Amino acid sequence: MAEIIEMPKLSDTQTVGTLISWLKKTGEKVEEGEIIAEVETDKATMELESFVDGVLIAQYVNEGDEVEIGAPICAIGEAGEEPPSPGKRSPVRTVEPEPESLTESGQDTEAPTSIDVTPTPLAEKSAPGDRIKASPLARKIATDQGIPLENIIGTGPDGRVVKADVIAAMEKGPAESELSSTPPQKSAAGMPIADEKSVPVSNMRGVIAKRLLESKKTIPHYYLDIEINATPLLELRASLNKSLNDLPPDKGGIKLTINDFFLKACAKAMHQVPAVNVSWMGKSIQQHSGVHIAVAIAVEDGLVTPVVRDVHLKSLSEISAEVKTLAVKAKNKKLSPNEMTGSTITTTNLGMFGISSFHAIINPPNSAILTVGAIVKKPIVDDDDNIIVGQCMTVGFSGDHRSVDGAIGAEYLSALRTILETPALMLI
Repeated sequence: MAEIIEMPKLSDTQTVGTLISWLKKTGEKVEEGEIIAEVETDKATMELESFVDGVLIAQYVNEGDEVEIGAPICAIGEAGEEPPSPGKRSPVRTVEPEPESLTESGQDTEAPTSIDVTPTPLAEKSAPGDRIKASPLARKIATDQGIPLENIIGTGPDGRVVKADVIAAMEKGPAESELSSTPPQKSAAGMPIADEKSVPVSNMRGVIAKRLLESKKTIPHYYLDIEINATPLLELRASLNKSLNDLPPDKGGIKLTINDFFLKACAKAMHQVPAVNVSWMGKSIQQHSGVHIAVAIAVEDGLVTPVVRDVHLKSLSEISAEVKTLAVKAKNKKLSPNEMTGSTITTTNLGMFGISSFHAIINPPNSAILTVGAIVKKPIVDDDDNIIVGQCMTVGFSGDHRSVDGAIGAEYLSALRTILETPALMLI
């Protein structure tokens, strides 16, 4: 009997998934555990595995379709078996069939036998917000070239924009093809700031917007700052890196970053103030026994927060290696659901961009998020009341006032400063 494969829930915030590509064609043999498709969620692009052996006898969605969680994607059964009905649920957003196909030379292999070539009047163009009728190939070329589809006259059936229309618009240029209805903004040098275009909101960006809005509206945030003398930390880092760089990777050779020390210090401070390592559960406050730190990493389409687990049990070199691995996976959209869930606190660092201090929005169900600013040279007073040049770093704390009071947040920042200013404590 055939088995229907449904759109799985691959992240904790996912409601829909976009089928990026089929890796198996209808009629091909499939083994259990074999990858049959790639699916884009709100956080990453993930591989979809088959949980049965058999033959792919039906594909219910096309590449590019946005599909609800639990909706049928395909069916796997025996060769020659009649595919089962997928039911009433259908893709949320469907890619229209492509009547145009390309040969290796780039020319159309098919053309309609009869086409109304009378251009659609401009007054009849789709209103803003309406879906423009266009073939997927035409849509892709227009997107790649930054050409708004609503400014292209379609010559296909029912005014559909086809590949030839986009190419004609590219050849004519903005003046003739009305590629831009708004004059481009110019800089002082007289050059356009950027191409005028509308960028569709991706799954990831949509979920980021929704979750941050919910966090800001439902969580009573408060903010604390503390300045840290980073000179001892920089000296220890330089000393360790000098020794570690002489070792091969399999012998512990690694380059430690300020962020690696910061994560270790965050976990170390939790031993002194565990009341920060909690989650608001509505009718209870969950105290966590382990420190699992989510690290904010910027990717092309937004922001992801992979989790380094049990940081309180790991060495600096283990933390450093794990963060580097997670960062590579994040950039390639290969993070697994397990690698993006279960955090107890979040950190984010904008110091590399020269930002000296900032505050972030809490990442639920965490009760706090820590921010790391740039290390800057400033005049400071030493223990002998001498004014010297110091290297200072500002750490910010955004707290959930429902579960962590301001005094507890301040106590935690004080403990964190002590550890960062006496970094040898991290090695104990």
